Amino acid sequence: MRITVAGSFLLCSLTVSPLAQTELARSLPQAATPLPSESQSADIGGFSFLVYGDTRSRVDGVDLQPDHVAIVKGMLAAIDRQQHTPFPVRFVLSTGDGVTNGREAAQWNRSFLDVVSRLVRQGNVSYFMAAGNHDVTSAAVDAPGRVVGLANFLAVNNAFIPADGAPRRLAGYPTYAFGYGNTFFLTLDSNVASDDAQFAWVKAQLEGLNRSRYANIVVFIHHPVFSSGPHGGPIVETATAALRFRYMPLFNAHHVNAVFSGHDHLFEHWIERYEDLSGAHRMDLVTTGGGGAPPYPYVSEPDTRDFSSANKAKLEHLVKPGLNAGDTPYHFVIVRVDGPRLSMEVVGVESGKTFRPYHSSPTVTLGNP
Repeated sequence: MRITVAGSFLLCSLTVSPLAQTELARSLPQAATPLPSESQSADIGGFSFLVYGDTRSRVDGVDLQPDHVAIVKGMLAAIDRQQHTPFPVRFVLSTGDGVTNGREAAQWNRSFLDVVSRLVRQGNVSYFMAAGNHDVTSAAVDAPGRVVGLANFLAVNNAFIPADGAPRRLAGYPTYAFGYGNTFFLTLDSNVASDDAQFAWVKAQLEGLNRSRYANIVVFIHHPVFSSGPHGGPIVETATAALRFRYMPLFNAHHVNAVFSGHDHLFEHWIERYEDLSGAHRMDLVTTGGGGAPPYPYVSEPDTRDFSSANKAKLEHLVKPGLNAGDTPYHFVIVRVDGPRLSMEVVGVESGKTFRPYHSSPTVTLGNP
C-alpha cells in the first residue's frame, strides 16, 4: 500500500496488496457477558454507552494503532468508574473508519482487532460498528472494491452484527439495529445512503417500532448530516445530500433523539428543532471523529437554508470545532440513558484531558425540546 500526506490529511492508495487477497480478516471476540435479547432487557431504564469513531492510523497493517490504544485506555477507565453506579456502560458504538483501507485484511488484523479486543474483553462490553468509507469504500453496492471491503468488515464484526435473515439486519448490508432497555439503536451504511433497498428497510424498522417500549431512538452512521469541517462547509457530499433530504424527514417523523457520526475528525454538535402535530421536538446531531485519525479543523459553515425551509426546522450550531486541527483532541463520548432522558459527556484523552466543549457544564442534555 502507498501512503502520501497532503497538508494535514492522510491520503491512501487504492491498491490492494497481494497480502490482502490471501489473508482473511479475523473476528472480534464476544464479550464475556453478551447483551441480553431485546425482550430480556425490556425493563432496563438506566445505563450508559460510549461513542467514538475514525480510528484509522498511519501504521495500519504494520503495528497497533497507537492513538486508538490511548482512547481504549480512557474508555476502560470510564467503564470502571461507572461499573457500580445506576448507569453502567453496556456497549460501545463506533461511527466507522476503523482502518485506512478496509480491503486489506492485514490492516484489521494487525492494527485494529487487538486494540478493540482488549476493550471487549477487559471492559466486558459489546461493540457495534457503522461502516465508514475507508472500511467498505463509497462505491456502489455491487462494486468489486466494496465487495472486498464489506466482506472484511462483516468478518471483523461478526460477533455483534445480527446474521443475514435476522429481523434486525438487512441481508447483504452492514445495516442493522438492536434494542436495549428503553432505547432502540440503528445504523445504516451512509456510503450508499441513496440506495432504495436500504431506505425501505430502515423505514420499515422505524414504522414497526413499539414506541411504548422504546422511548428513545439513537442512530449511528459514518457521514455527518451537517459539518463545518473539511467534508462539509461548502461541500455537500452525495451521502450528505441523501441523509439530509431523504433520511432526516424520516427521522423527524419518528422522533429520533440523536444521530452520532464521524467522517470529519473533530467534535461538533448541531441541534435541529421542529414541530409536528404531537408538539415540539429536538434532534441532536453529534460528530465524534476523534478516535485516532489525523485531527481536522473548522473550515466554514454549511449552507442549511434549503434544509431548514424544506423541513420547517431551526438549526443551532451548539459546538463548533476549533480553527486549528489540534484544537480538538482525541476523544470519546459517554451517553447516559435515564428513562426518557439522555445526556452526554465528552472525554478527551492524554493531552486533551482538559477538553471541555460545553463550558458551563461537563454534560449536556440530548433529544429533549
